[in-house]
Amino acid sequence: MATNPKDMNFSMRLSFLVGLFMLLIKTYAYYITGSTAILSDAAESVIHVFAVGFAAYSMWLSLKPADQNHLYGHDKVGFFSAGFEGAMIIIASLFICYESAHKIMYGVVLENVDSGVLFIVLAIVINLLLSLFLIRKGKKYKSIILEANGKHILTDCWTSCGVVVALILVKLTGVLLFDPIIAILIAINILWTGYGLIKKSVKGLMDGADIELHKKIEEIIREYTQLHHLQFHHLRDRASGYNIFIEFHLLFPSDISLKNAHEKASELEAILKKSIDRKTEIITHLEPSEHHDEIHKKYGLPI
Repeated sequence: MATNPKDMNFSMRLSFLVGLFMLLIKTYAYYITGSTAILSDAAESVIHVFAVGFAAYSMWLSLKPADQNHLYGHDKVGFFSAGFEGAMIIIASLFICYESAHKIMYGVVLENVDSGVLFIVLAIVINLLLSLFLIRKGKKYKSIILEANGKHILTDCWTSCGVVVALILVKLTGVLLFDPIIAILIAINILWTGYGLIKKSVKGLMDGADIELHKKIEEIIREYTQLHHLQFHHLRDRASGYNIFIEFHLLFPSDISLKNAHEKASELEAILKKSIDRKTEIITHLEPSEHHDEIHKKYGLPI
């Protein structure tokens, strides 16, 4: 599936506008209730607005074509965006824990619980629809920026669900401590999500291997080389946002012409590109199978 910059940028703008609307709803809900759980939910919305602003910039930059200063394009900014969003989620979770502990120590006061529940339920429905939309778009276009943003909003839904549970328990039991205690449990849950985003970001920036993709590429090359009585080695691949970069060495009999060897390599590259549903750049190094090791040893190259 090819990228669609217009659709992807629209998705980010929609996320930003909905984030602002959610922040207004949750801030008003906190104002009328005084609930720590709702405050924690509003704090996460503040983080979301900042994070989606950075993500929107990252989306714009990642879609720019390669230039003389960035010969491989700008896709890797998506990993920075995911890491930034993960860090923001962790900051939000720590803020929630602090506010909840403060309420436990100095007392909890709640008002207008019924109205607060209604506002948060509305926020849950809107955020759930938006998160599913963004995650689907992220998977469709292989965009870590959209997918990370969608997952962040999904954690916001879980946070809001916890808020509703807390307020209902307070309403049914009259125990006000349910509010800050559940807020802490929510913070622990979103802390794990933030850690997951940072881990994915670091893996991408460090060119961590996609084992499943690597196996698929290896199987395609092995099937082709066996069919044409060729050999291959030094296969390497990495993902850079939407782009996949692949390189490997193809070994041919010494009596094959350069023209025919180039044609075989080009055919294999075309098969790989057709089999991988992402933009793929492939480099093949053509080598003779006879005297291969001797030549590499002569020039100090890896065998």
